[in-house]
Amino acid sequence: MEETELKTLAEKNKAKIVLAACVAFNLSIGVLYAWSVLKSKLTAPAGEGGWEWTASQAGLPYTVAIIVFAAAMLVGGRAQDRIGPRRVAIAGGVLTGLGIALSGLVGNSFAGITLCFGVMAGAGMGLGYGCIVPSALKWFHPSKKGFVSGLIVGGFGLSAVYFAPLTNALLGRLGIGTALICIGGGVLAVSVSVAMLIKNPPPGYVPAAPAKPKGPAAGAGAPAVEISSKGMLKTKRFYMMFAILLLTASVGLMFIGNITRIVQAQAGIDDAAVLAVIVSLLALVNTAGRVTGGMISDKIGRTRTLYLLLSAQLLNMAAFAFYRSLPLLIVGIVGVGYCFGAVLGLFPAFTADQFGLRSFGANYGIMFMAWGFAGIAAPVAADFLYDASGDFNAAYIICAVTMAAMLCLNFLLQKDIAKR
Repeated sequence: MEETELKTLAEKNKAKIVLAACVAFNLSIGVLYAWSVLKSKLTAPAGEGGWEWTASQAGLPYTVAIIVFAAAMLVGGRAQDRIGPRRVAIAGGVLTGLGIALSGLVGNSFAGITLCFGVMAGAGMGLGYGCIVPSALKWFHPSKKGFVSGLIVGGFGLSAVYFAPLTNALLGRLGIGTALICIGGGVLAVSVSVAMLIKNPPPGYVPAAPAKPKGPAAGAGAPAVEISSKGMLKTKRFYMMFAILLLTASVGLMFIGNITRIVQAQAGIDDAAVLAVIVSLLALVNTAGRVTGGMISDKIGRTRTLYLLLSAQLLNMAAFAFYRSLPLLIVGIVGVGYCFGAVLGLFPAFTADQFGLRSFGANYGIMFMAWGFAGIAAPVAADFLYDASGDFNAAYIICAVTMAAMLCLNFLLQKDIAKR
């Protein structure tokens, strides 16, 4: 085998190792999406091991974590552009693990858990999440942007598959405080170990093109224009993309933060084990959406994929109030989780398509602030509506109308991109 062939093979292996490490890192820090399980315990009566928090109180640490996550992701993206992803990922793992563990140590303290989980762990998750996608994308050909970004962000969603039942089991055996300490310690050990394998490719590295690339992204080398963050903020398409991500993420975050209460309210199911399984199901379809959404968008284009996802979510939201049995709720939950995940899976690649890879860490960090703003509005609004009426019917109507508006905005976005 020639020297050039050996070098190409070694680079492919390094790329796969970095990609696997990035996925594993997100798997280790994605405790945010299992918050619904902990929320049910926090609001439970003292006789059942709960702390009798109100729904709004139990939702605030989650909301704060989302806001801080998005802000820290911007910092993480910029930092990895300058100092590389490894040190940023390690810092993210340390903050996430310590934040969760300290949440257990402060005990039944609303302010303490909001600070430790919401601010500290949220910052750690954002730093880590913000630095690994740019690193992995640099190792692979542009025709695989959707697949690579979908796989990595899918790891974060998939983490709830094991975090939900694990958290439920630990809460039942150890109580809230000790369970959080154990989870935090595990997150710290695993995330820091995996982060050691994450790095950028060497200067001058050019990823090999696939043998038979297909789809709109197949012929794309580097984008026609590399746009800085300042330049991105001057474009119309940034604000249209930002709005679509903001409002589609709002629907998904509302469900992820309240899925157990939705099932309890509409199907009358209170069994903790069943609710944990439903949280895991939501995480599974969320992950499937992230991976396949990115892959589909590689084949048929980003805006065309968005048309399909927004239409499906619109129909699902319009019907969700009528899902009054567990089988129907499962159908609705699968729809919500898949569409939410698919949008998150394609948006890193979409951002790279439109604004390039040179400033991708900073650019996607800014774009992802939409997810943080969604975390402010959606869970808080849902908790308020639930506390006022005892159900989420008004929220479903608002979500359906919002999806219809996003279909119109996606049409305008497609036209703007075509002009460019």
